[in-house]
Amino acid sequence: MTTAFYPTPAGEVLLASSGSALTGLWFTGQRHFARTLPRPLPPSGDDPALNAAKRWLAAYFAGKRPPPSELQLAPEGTAFQMAVWRVLLGIPYGTVVSYGEVAQEAARLRERKSSSARAAGTAVGMNPVSIVIPCHRVIGADGSLTGYAGGVERKVALLKLEGVDLRDSFRRGPLHP
Repeated sequence: MTTAFYPTPAGEVLLASSGSALTGLWFTGQRHFARTLPRPLPPSGDDPALNAAKRWLAAYFAGKRPPPSELQLAPEGTAFQMAVWRVLLGIPYGTVVSYGEVAQEAARLRERKSSSARAAGTAVGMNPVSIVIPCHRVIGADGSLTGYAGGVERKVALLKLEGVDLRDSFRRGPLHP
């Protein structure tokens, strides 16, 4: 396990790698910061997964739309969390979906009748690979910009970077996990 801090226009992030895959990406000081990492934090290092994540972030903040599939991802979570994070990966750039829609899709993926929006919201908030697994694209059913572990101001900045017009109604998109 290696880590590296990386500056972005939205604030410094901590990247974590298993050596072959990105396991974490957190804004410094965000809620649930580095919760999946041992303490003290693993040593800083230079490895292919960290370098790929840095290139991906540079492209993202340059206004490009790099696909998450360019990175090998290995977040740690429960089966339900993993289903929710898979749903998040299917939200296209420039669109948003509600927590309820995420819950419905996660239930479908797990072959369940339903799942609660509140449970989905908790799983969204525990996402250990921010930005790449786009939890910032999830909003309240009424269109409100509720919760974001990195702070609502960052959520707004990321959505604006992706072309979401926050003055009008949100462009809602289909889920394609």
